[in-house]
Amino acid sequence: MGRHRNIGSGWWQGRFSRFGYRFTMPRRAIIDVLANANKHLSAEEIYILVKRFYPNIGFATVYRTLDLLCQACLVSKFDFGDKRARYELTESPKGSNHHHHLVCVGCGRVIDYEDSLEEEKKFLEKVESALSKKFNFKITRHLIQFYGLCRDCQNKESSRAPGQ
Repeated sequence: MGRHRNIGSGWWQGRFSRFGYRFTMPRRAIIDVLANANKHLSAEEIYILVKRFYPNIGFATVYRTLDLLCQACLVSKFDFGDKRARYELTESPKGSNHHHHLVCVGCGRVIDYEDSLEEEKKFLEKVESALSKKFNFKITRHLIQFYGLCRDCQNKESSRAPGQ
């Protein structure tokens, strides 16, 4: 598929088989687009990118495939407050793609953030453990999104004179 990197077709084939699904060309195209994305894509953006390589694909196919991928926990669906669902791979042949998001309410920018420090990981493990015990609930995954202003929007806000 053009200049895209290899998505590990055999690995994805196995993931689809595990959930009882076939790894069809449209599904491969959608996975390929998501694997090569440098941002969280909407269904419309995925459709436009997939259509470049597979002109006969329909939007309904893309949308149904995204739903199927979300149900299989291979793709995550996010709402960052702009009333458009965004998608990204949950995992890949390289391992888990788990991270959190910093969402700018000023410009809509989304920053991926991994809790890479040991104290951050331990803190989240403690929170999960406490919630599991308190509510007798087995947590299998979590989603954390922080909302605020990015550096650029903070600078714009602070550069405005009072009363403007």
